[in-house]
Amino acid sequence: MLPAPPEFRPDDTIRSWGRIVRSRHRLARPVFRDQLSSLATNLRAEDPGLAVGLLRSYGDSNLNPDGRLIAMGGLDRILEFNRETGLFRAEAGLSLSQCLRVLVPAGWFLPTTPGSRFVTLGGAVANDVHGKNHHSAGSFGNSVIRIALRRTDGALMELKPDNPLFTATIGGLGLTGIIEWVEFQAKPITSSSLDAQDLPFSNVSDYFELAADHHARFEHTMAWIDCLSSGTSLGRGIFSGANWSKQGPLSVHDEAPRYAMPIEAPAGVLNPLTVRAYNQLRYSLKSTNRRPYQAHYGSFLYPLDGIAHWNRLYGRAGFFQYQCVIPAPSAKPATIDLLKRIVRSGEASFLAVLKDFGPIAPRGLLSFPTEGTTLALDFPNRGERTLRLLADLDAIVLSAGGRLYPAKDGRISAEMFQAGFPNWSRFKDLVDPGLSSALWRRVSVSSLPESTP
Repeated sequence: MLPAPPEFRPDDTIRSWGRIVRSRHRLARPVFRDQLSSLATNLRAEDPGLAVGLLRSYGDSNLNPDGRLIAMGGLDRILEFNRETGLFRAEAGLSLSQCLRVLVPAGWFLPTTPGSRFVTLGGAVANDVHGKNHHSAGSFGNSVIRIALRRTDGALMELKPDNPLFTATIGGLGLTGIIEWVEFQAKPITSSSLDAQDLPFSNVSDYFELAADHHARFEHTMAWIDCLSSGTSLGRGIFSGANWSKQGPLSVHDEAPRYAMPIEAPAGVLNPLTVRAYNQLRYSLKSTNRRPYQAHYGSFLYPLDGIAHWNRLYGRAGFFQYQCVIPAPSAKPATIDLLKRIVRSGEASFLAVLKDFGPIAPRGLLSFPTEGTTLALDFPNRGERTLRLLADLDAIVLSAGGRLYPAKDGRISAEMFQAGFPNWSRFKDLVDPGLSSALWRRVSVSSLPESTP
């Protein structure tokens, strides 16, 4: 006999990964899929809930302050794995890290992966996550074959790509129903290592030329950039590319991080002086060695996972993650404008990543990737000063026809969201009325005037 469904119990420990939003919730932790039925049907429009994974979203897309959350981490069973074809089906609470521990020894890998393996399969679908190989593989939703979705009216549906709810659920921020399991097609690999190379570029304009020349050469590409350099060195950085090694062992990553941030860093540790010194050291070291090297997927694809609680580096005030994508025609001038504005502000982004999205169209109505260039930044929370900078960056992105990544953002306005995601009005008709989030309530408050064709 199955245990009784878990109750929603008060929990005041939930916070965004950026550590800015800290709210009280009522939390339930199911351990069997059969328990989801009563939990789901208990949700309603006047007291909605949300299913969540490992809570690695930086903002409030996975928070429901003063409301209910269903923590899916206990639903982490593998349901099917065909070692011959790479077909993989598992419960939504299984983490990408756990997936890899089964896939890699059998010669398979995730079709695409974000910069952290501490993401659940349900979260990967709900945010239609992307990786360093978007130009060659698209986003995670492009590899999904089937989804089991439970609605709060009690219906359990098996969705395939021809179902409108499938396209709404891919990138749908968990708002179309509770994802019970996911089936996707894994990618074959012959080694767990990558053959990589780092190439310096002296300014952001050179990045666009370098990236265009190397996309066909490398399956995985990204660039670190220096957001404090200016003048002829504006946006200098290091372009990194990699392909799977043709030979080598199929060894899995270490599950436990090598290092840990044990406490919250004192306020002001990350400031223009310390970040400038770090940027100079990193650029100098990487610029002196352009030789190819071999790296395990753990260090190349998931560098920050090696540091437990790395988000404490920003102190108690937390930080804002800002990630935008600019369509290809306006990507270069808009990226230059963004970097110039950041330099003028004096704000220091410790982590700054630039990469390109390819032409593979995503499946989801609210999928973030679109062909162009994406810039991801972390800014320590300094209150109104930081918010003013982010508002200025919004204006540049909006003018260029770009959009922000909801999984990374905790302050996007309704105007910015609706302009960036024109399919949102189609999406809202497919939202489960018993589900909601802080982000959704903010961005769906009012509609922008419809444009005439």
